[in-house]
Amino acid sequence: MKTSANTVSRPAENPVMRKANVLDGLRAFGIMLGGSASLVGTAPLCVGATAAALARGRRPHPLALAGTAGTVAYALVVHPRLMTWGARPDEQIASLPGDEFVADAGIQTTRAVTVEAPVGEVWPWLAQLGQDRAGFYSYEWLENLAGCRMRNADVLHPEWQEREVGETVKLHWAHGLELTRLEPNRVFALGGWYLVLERDDGRSRLIARTRFPRGPATAAYDFC
Repeated sequence: MKTSANTVSRPAENPVMRKANVLDGLRAFGIMLGGSASLVGTAPLCVGATAAALARGRRPHPLALAGTAGTVAYALVVHPRLMTWGARPDEQIASLPGDEFVADAGIQTTRAVTVEAPVGEVWPWLAQLGQDRAGFYSYEWLENLAGCRMRNADVLHPEWQEREVGETVKLHWAHGLELTRLEPNRVFALGGWYLVLERDDGRSRLIARTRFPRGPATAAYDFC
């Protein structure tokens, strides 16, 4: 892994543009939730149309039938896998540091991956997470489609290693989440979303968990 003392250059922002407007919000949420909203909206229509046709002794419309089959397959196969991607059964039910921020969770996702490097080498990459730092090492093109102005770093930056509980970790150029728990080489928590590093025979096990409080939004997320 490489290190560098030079900060990734970023275009200077016009101070007037630092406050997000309604269009910025609609763009971000449209990209982030558009697919889920479409699924929630069309699935009941397809299932309802199929059920109504069968109740009248008619053959369901091919599109309604296809939508119903897709909904069932998603609910039974795809969605459960997305909720626990890469996580072992014991990791899915284990208590993790960070669970306390949403003590009575209505829904929980646990995803994990093995990194072929010791914890001490992985942690510095997590420490510099943030839109205004190293990005999130994710799909930069998709994040920028949502207007995040993200740029992922491919080297370590010593000046980005220091963090303090209470500071804001930016997810978007105009918005972020509070850093609620920080344990070097172990926990990087942003409220109900947190990353935990576990040692695994000289390698690292990176566990990402999200917990949502009980409420109407929980039911919608549980389906999507």
